[in-house]
Amino acid sequence: MMYGNWGGGGATWFGMGLGMLLFWGLVIVGLIVLVRWLSVPRRGSDPAPPQDALDILAQRYARGEIDRAEYEQKRRDLQSP
Repeated sequence: MMYGNWGGGGATWFGMGLGMLLFWGLVIVGLIVLVRWLSVPRRGSDPAPPQDALDILAQRYARGEIDRAEYEQKRRDLQSP
């Protein structure tokens, strides 16, 4: 049986349809990935906010680097004008 210029008939159309779905699926997934990549902030681009001396002192006390007496003394020193 001869198919003429259309080759395999239905199989060709099925292959073309599947190829088109694959192509547009990849385009859509690529656009989604691009939008998400552009919307996520980069690491290292936004530096941590600066800490004041009282915050650092409180962290040192919380970690156990200094005792309560030293913490209180340094806090008074920092808060005095």
